[in-house]
Amino acid sequence: MTNSAYDKLCERFREINKLQHAITYLSWDQMVMMPPQGAAMRSESVAELAGISHARLTAPEVAAWLSEVDGDEEHQVSIREMKRVWRNASCLPAELVKKQIVVGSACEMGWRTQRGANDWQGFLENFKPVVELSRREAQYRQQASGAATPYEAMLALHCHGDSEQMIDAVFAKLRETLPGLLQQVLDKQGDIAVSEQADYPIENQINLNKEMLDTLGFDFQAGRLDQSMHPFSTGSAGDSRITTRYDQSSFLEALAGTAHEVGHASYESQLPTGLRGLPIGESRNMCIHESQSLLFEKQIFFSKSFMEFFAKGVHRHLPAASHLTDDDLWQLGTRVKAQKIRVEADEVTYPLHVMLRYEIESALINSDIEPEAIPELWNEKMQSYLGVETTGDYTNGCMQDIHWTDGAFGYFPSYTIGAINAAQLFATIKSEHPDWQQRFKTGDIKFVRDWLLENIWSKGCSLESQELMQSATGSQTRAESLIEHLEARYLRAEY
Repeated sequence: MTNSAYDKLCERFREINKLQHAITYLSWDQMVMMPPQGAAMRSESVAELAGISHARLTAPEVAAWLSEVDGDEEHQVSIREMKRVWRNASCLPAELVKKQIVVGSACEMGWRTQRGANDWQGFLENFKPVVELSRREAQYRQQASGAATPYEAMLALHCHGDSEQMIDAVFAKLRETLPGLLQQVLDKQGDIAVSEQADYPIENQINLNKEMLDTLGFDFQAGRLDQSMHPFSTGSAGDSRITTRYDQSSFLEALAGTAHEVGHASYESQLPTGLRGLPIGESRNMCIHESQSLLFEKQIFFSKSFMEFFAKGVHRHLPAASHLTDDDLWQLGTRVKAQKIRVEADEVTYPLHVMLRYEIESALINSDIEPEAIPELWNEKMQSYLGVETTGDYTNGCMQDIHWTDGAFGYFPSYTIGAINAAQLFATIKSEHPDWQQRFKTGDIKFVRDWLLENIWSKGCSLESQELMQSATGSQTRAESLIEHLEARYLRAEY
């Protein structure tokens, strides 16, 4: 029988974790395997469980227990994380949350047809209420957290520990460097003589993806690979679920997606078992999470040395690709092109797409601009950063992403802070393992997993994000880490 307030909090958070566990796998089934006619009942079931979970977290006794544990030195870090989770859940009025669900759903449903119709005015009518309510949410969250700005309060939902001031400084450095670097890369690459396009049976691609997962350390006794419209990873220790999508005329995109998702899955499956079910035992934030997926995708899979090893598997499973050398595959996987669409962007241009969105959404939530200004700002920044014109093309311009339709402001920066963190972590790994390329050429990446387990995965939320980066690499997040990686790969072709 537990007596202390801290013990009661642990019991409650572990109970909530079990409810979230059920929601996770019900949602995975809905996206991957459930027949379409089951959607209505499944949505009701998930909503019911989510409601129970929220009620258990925001119940009056939780606030009382959190007040009682102030001054508990032994568990202060765990209590810090409990308070953060509780504050995020309890700071919003119920009526605001309900309104957000209604207007967000209407905006997303409208977006599905309005984007294809290039209908900015129709979208704007639905989007303005989303912005209005998101600003209200940001104000409530700022009051509860003490964030410097309303946008920083929203940012903390996804990038907790990475302040708006820090991200501004990091992005300022990228903004100075990347447009010029992009032009250098485009001038250097020229045309590529080989093509990936051919007929690659899906079953063969599935087997190839499974072989890659095995090489990257994925345990099929504790996880599975499936197909979905959009690649994603979910689950926890003992039951990791990865999905990817296949194209019969090409195979590199599916492999890249799988490599990306195994980074996410590895992190979640290797969190500290002794802290399971508690906020302190969860992954740190999305900037760290994205660093894990991008490290596996960009730093490992698309390295020259790993591709030299993996090309043999490609030839074995996909005879139609037998003419592609390992260098051909590396060149195909590292092509750079300035284009309109973020999700199709390469490693060099992707941060520019993200910074554009960050600048617009931060100004929007901080009430420095109104939604009507977005298309013009979008076009100005696309031309400045990428040399791409988007005037009048809302479909492939400011309406291309789904994130803003339901008020997910503050998520975009995690993609690029994650890319910087990935480059910085991998630079440290390389310095500690100077034989890394020789190991990759034999398919050995266990030393990378061991390093990540010791320095990232096993830490859970015991350290704030910048403390974690400092501990692992000797410095906080540095824009120079990504710049150095891009120059080495794309200008000097070193790896």
